[in-house]
Amino acid sequence: MNSLHLHIYISAEEVAKEFALHLKDKIEKKEGLFSWVLSGGSTPKLLFQYLAEHHLMGFPWEKLQIFWGDERCVPPTDSESNYKMTYDTLLSKVPIPEPQIHRVLGEENPTQEAERYGKLIQEKMGGDLPQFDLVMLGMGTDGHTASIFPHQMELLTDKNLCGVAQHPESGQYRVTLNGPIINAAKEVAFLVTGISKQEKIYEIFREKEKAKVYPAAHIAPTDKLHWFMDKAAASKW
Repeated sequence: MNSLHLHIYISAEEVAKEFALHLKDKIEKKEGLFSWVLSGGSTPKLLFQYLAEHHLMGFPWEKLQIFWGDERCVPPTDSESNYKMTYDTLLSKVPIPEPQIHRVLGEENPTQEAERYGKLIQEKMGGDLPQFDLVMLGMGTDGHTASIFPHQMELLTDKNLCGVAQHPESGQYRVTLNGPIINAAKEVAFLVTGISKQEKIYEIFREKEKAKVYPAAHIAPTDKLHWFMDKAAASKW
């Protein structure tokens, strides 16, 4: 059974700041490389900007090993690319060793890339079901997380490390980590902000039966689960 930790702050900017401090503390306490799985979205963008602006605060960049929880199947130069957003806001500004940054090749065939990325994770992390130090997730207004959408709940239990998802409206393909490897992490942290998320937050924490159709509600790591939220997201709850 995991231990649940709730963190509620006044604004999205405060969420970014406090998570940055939480991350720094976790990295400093670990010997060797610290594996951090990134997500896309507006709140991670605030986090990356904060980290880049405060990168002289003794942040142990050299200890980070970077992976992604999901990626849109677009080239790394595309404005929709999670990698591009991360590179522009963070990776181009801080000294993380290049060999420790492992992007999803969104420009490749989705099925083949899901298989390749899964093998890369095993190669870098070891084990049949590698254990990341920290998986950072967001949540969409439909309750999806990573790129596991409500119409593809089977990805929550898929034994492959990575899978191919399809956005329910645009039809865009994405490569995503599947549920088992997310839940195997030593720590999972949701970063959720904004009034548009309040209904799903309420249902996940107060009406759990209703929330069973939301992939985010099924993220249950065996160790630590954190929810970092602003007051807007938590306002109904």
